[in-house]
Amino acid sequence: MAHYCTGVTPQGPRRCVEVDLKASGRTHAQAFPERTCVGCRTRAAKGDLLRIAVIEGECVPDPRGTLPGRGAYLHPAPACLDLAVRRRALPRAFRERGPLGTDAVRAFLGRPAGEAPPRASRGEQAQR
Repeated sequence: MAHYCTGVTPQGPRRCVEVDLKASGRTHAQAFPERTCVGCRTRAAKGDLLRIAVIEGECVPDPRGTLPGRGAYLHPAPACLDLAVRRRALPRAFRERGPLGTDAVRAFLGRPAGEAPPRASRGEQAQR
């Protein structure tokens, strides 16, 4: 028997139960590191996000996670990068002053710098 506690539940703060791990087939709980995307602010597994580091005032992608210094995590989607730039989340995440260049990250994600995200036409917006 193992003692398993959950976090906050709709019924109250914590709920603890005893689980027979042999009967359930689980030998231990799977834990994995989670990070928050600076663009959309959702939590995801660390492996699903792209780490970004700052080198000389420029944001650079760090897919292996080996560059020195503070890192910020972002979904590998241009939409999340656009949100992070619009919200000015990258300078806050890196504790830097002023805007940071994102050309290298945009190139890594496959969208040239200065290219606007595709917009829906008025007909497509009315269908939503």
